[in-house]
Amino acid sequence: MAKNEEEVKNSVFGFGDSNEAFAKFFKGTSYLKPLAESKDAKTAVHNVSFEPGCRNNWHKHTVPQILIAVAGEGWYQEEGKAPQKMLPGDVVIVNHNTKHWHGATKDSWFAHVAVMVGDSKNTWLEPVSDEEYDKLD
Repeated sequence: MAKNEEEVKNSVFGFGDSNEAFAKFFKGTSYLKPLAESKDAKTAVHNVSFEPGCRNNWHKHTVPQILIAVAGEGWYQEEGKAPQKMLPGDVVIVNHNTKHWHGATKDSWFAHVAVMVGDSKNTWLEPVSDEEYDKLD
C-alpha cells in the first residue's frame, strides 16, 4: 500500500469515483467526491483525491478557489512562484485567473477539499512536465 493511501481512502469526506470527466487534464488518476452544490448560489464543494504522482495540468479559474488539504501530501504551485508542499490543515486561496496546478507528491496519496464560489469557468492549459515535477522533493 502506498504512503497515506488508507488515510486518503478512509477520509471523513469520502473517496469518490474516478474523475473520468476531467481525466484528460490530469497525469495519473484522480477521484472526485461531490460534497455540496448549489445551482442558485453557483457554489460547489468537492473532495479531490490523487494517487501518488497524479497532478492536474496548469489551469485558471474565473473565480477564486479555496483548497483545503485534508489527507496525505501534495503540491500546489502558482506560475512564477516556488511550489509549496500541502499537508493536512494547509489552506490555499487561489485568486481568479491565476495560472496554477496541484496534485500529489511522487510517493504519497493526497486529498484536498476544493471550494468554488461563483460561476466558474476553467481554462485548462499545458501539462506539468515530468522534468518539472521530478525536481520536486
